[in-house]
Amino acid sequence: MTSSLRSRNLNQAPLNHDGAYVLYWMVAARRTSWSFALDTALDLCRELRLPLLIFEPLRIGYPWASDRLHRFVLQGMADNRRRCEAAGVTYLPYVEPQAGAGKGLLQALAKSAAAIITDDFPCFFLPRMQGAAAAKVGVRMQCVDGNGLLPLRAADKVFLRAVDFRRFLQKTLAPHLLDPPQADPFGEVPDYLPGAVIPSQIPSRWPRASPAMLAADAADLAALDIDHSVGPTPCDGGSAAAQSLLDRFIDERLGRYQEGRTDLLDRSTSELSPHLHFGHISSHQIFSAVAEHQDWDPGKIDEGLRNGKRQGWWGMDANAEAFLDQIATWRELGFNICWQQEDFDTYESLPAWARQSLEAHQGDPRPYLYDLDELAEARTHDKVWNAAQRELRSEGFIHNYLRMLWGKKILEWSPTPQDALAAMIELNNRYALDGRDPNSYSGIFWCLGRYDRAWGPERSIFGKIRYMSSDNTRRKMRLNDYLARFGPLSLV
Repeated sequence: MTSSLRSRNLNQAPLNHDGAYVLYWMVAARRTSWSFALDTALDLCRELRLPLLIFEPLRIGYPWASDRLHRFVLQGMADNRRRCEAAGVTYLPYVEPQAGAGKGLLQALAKSAAAIITDDFPCFFLPRMQGAAAAKVGVRMQCVDGNGLLPLRAADKVFLRAVDFRRFLQKTLAPHLLDPPQADPFGEVPDYLPGAVIPSQIPSRWPRASPAMLAADAADLAALDIDHSVGPTPCDGGSAAAQSLLDRFIDERLGRYQEGRTDLLDRSTSELSPHLHFGHISSHQIFSAVAEHQDWDPGKIDEGLRNGKRQGWWGMDANAEAFLDQIATWRELGFNICWQQEDFDTYESLPAWARQSLEAHQGDPRPYLYDLDELAEARTHDKVWNAAQRELRSEGFIHNYLRMLWGKKILEWSPTPQDALAAMIELNNRYALDGRDPNSYSGIFWCLGRYDRAWGPERSIFGKIRYMSSDNTRRKMRLNDYLARFGPLSLV
């Protein structure tokens, strides 16, 4: 049973007891396992003895829509179709052919629904879209939070430092670890769950996405009015690809994670952030795999250790605890501010000390200034920064350490801190597979002082904001192979 902390109604409409099915509107947790929203929909199906209809749409007019993002989502939809077909559950994938073509589809499906279950995701355009939809449908719409190990609403204040949030997790997280979503919700499907009938007027007006479209066929993508200049990356989307990455990480990388994650050559990171963003994998699924690998049980948690330190609380080895700190503390810290503070993505949301320091140095001379096109095309004087930007353009992400340097240099090369923030958001959301996400906003705003403290000595341009340089990065990291891989010819 999904915790009440994870579920809320988006409207005051009643259940439709004449409904023909329970409708799950899948928009963020785009998977058919380890999903609190899917579990909630299935529980309601059992209560009402109704079949389940899973509706997974892909809009065309979302900000930064591109071949890159569409392909990643479509590959996940193909996985979901196969899984639903195997379980006999009705699945309706819809890919909008032109902007506005999908208008009215959810309302049409809602007319025959007993209730609508959807995903709670506190970022991007989703909250506004769901709020508007809930006001139009005449049936109860319930939103379910499957974002992290901790329910969003378990923390009712914004945490300003990672150590404080970590201390809060050490006090409150343990019981939630014992209440995961179902790993195989279709394992025992009652006879009445399959066989939802899609209303007859739907297919002619809103055709189901074709197998070619779900395969992200190049010709089908080319016909869509999206950004074709941002092409696909080598990283495949979908639950199957995410599971393969998780298996590889556990088997080959977790044992050297603590030291290797900052090594550009070792690449001991999980590379799961795009799959977490699109909901192709769950943080509970990841935690379960790490716990099994560590032969862990809840009794190994050190209940007396609530000091906010990174190591020692989980009762696992140092590599596993370092990884879980990224999954539980740093990832969910971004969600903590997103659901509580509407202006989380604005300059005004920065800590007062950071804004004061940046503004005090806004008139400082900038030895280099680059506009958005020059940054996007990696046409700066800095070879390390250019390589990081080329990695973002070609691979869809930047190595974690270099992502921090990437943001710091944009601050240094922009006329104002507001311009720097706008450039970071634009470049990250356009090119990064894990962009448009609370976690990626945390990384961007960290570059400007969020979740950090004032540093000395005070510097030109940066003021008291933590400073990073490419020269220091060269001394700390082995860069020759990285620079060769993402050199000026890598995008030709």
